[in-house]
Amino acid sequence: MTYSEILLIGLGLSMDAFAVSVTDGLCEARQRRKLLAAALCFGFFQGLMPVIGYAAGMVFERSISAFDHWVALVLLGFIGGKMLLDAPRQEAPEEVLTGRTIILQGIAVSIDALAVGVSFAALPDVRILPAACIILAETFALSCIGSLLGKTAGRRLGSHAQIIGGVLLIGIGCKIFVEHVFF
Repeated sequence: MTYSEILLIGLGLSMDAFAVSVTDGLCEARQRRKLLAAALCFGFFQGLMPVIGYAAGMVFERSISAFDHWVALVLLGFIGGKMLLDAPRQEAPEEVLTGRTIILQGIAVSIDALAVGVSFAALPDVRILPAACIILAETFALSCIGSLLGKTAGRRLGSHAQIIGGVLLIGIGCKIFVEHVFF
């Protein structure tokens, strides 16, 4: 597999992380450290999951692909739902993006990367560590860009940002689920 092919795969994988980063930027526009931590977490999990998937793909491919979409749906649905429930209670939320939330988001957006790692195991010419590093770096960069875009929009949206963010996270979870079940 060529580096350009891996770059394209990484771009596709990082789109969910990008969208969640925009959402995080909407809700935590003033928290640069948290947004950077989220981008690092997203990149880390996007880089780690193909390696785990690659190793698991050697052993039990079908078991993983049978439930990965459910994990993403539940995690993103839970986080988005919590944001929606908390939004009416407070004008300007003090802490939407906790360490736990960042980790759960990182896992949820990287489920696809796990499946890609499983498929990499079936290909004879994939060097998994360089591929994982490329995916990690690409996801980190796009997550930083998404956070900046979200911060800019969040300043304009004010208190509505948390509601929009919750709806977007639930939508991303549903998108992942639908893609895996129907496509």
